[in-house]
Amino acid sequence: MAISQIIFDFGDASKKKEAQDSSRNENIPVQKSRRGRKSLKEMGKDADLIEIPGDEILFQKQYYSIGEVAAMFKENTSLIRYWEKEFPILKPRKNKKGDRYFRPEDVKNLKVIYHLLREKKYTIDGAKEFLKNNKSAGENHEMIESLQKIKSFLLELKNNL
Repeated sequence: MAISQIIFDFGDASKKKEAQDSSRNENIPVQKSRRGRKSLKEMGKDADLIEIPGDEILFQKQYYSIGEVAAMFKENTSLIRYWEKEFPILKPRKNKKGDRYFRPEDVKNLKVIYHLLREKKYTIDGAKEFLKNNKSAGENHEMIESLQKIKSFLLELKNNL
């Protein structure tokens, strides 16, 4: 039985391996963890994606469950419950079982709160202070929304000409 000699050359091989590893990392996109809080940048992107129906559709139903409201705002139900606890303008009805049912007025108030927290980046305390000092904040928000709809309509009309 013959014994052969094994030679190890770590100098060049380790450099080649590092080059291969770095080239692999360049091709693979880095996926961030889905756990934890979203960054302000991610929340700002998602703020435009809420799906709240217009007033004529919103007021067709008398009550909305917390799941339906959370789906409209694309948020967790726990966050909606937290906002209910923090903001006194939210007063959803509760049945004997304890389920929360939001009236269309509550959904509109939630929309104002969502606008302050997610789009304008207010803190909870800052949004509370704003709502306390500006009783007509909801009306102002509705007016701004209607003006934005008119602006988008006019821009679309201009582009079609």
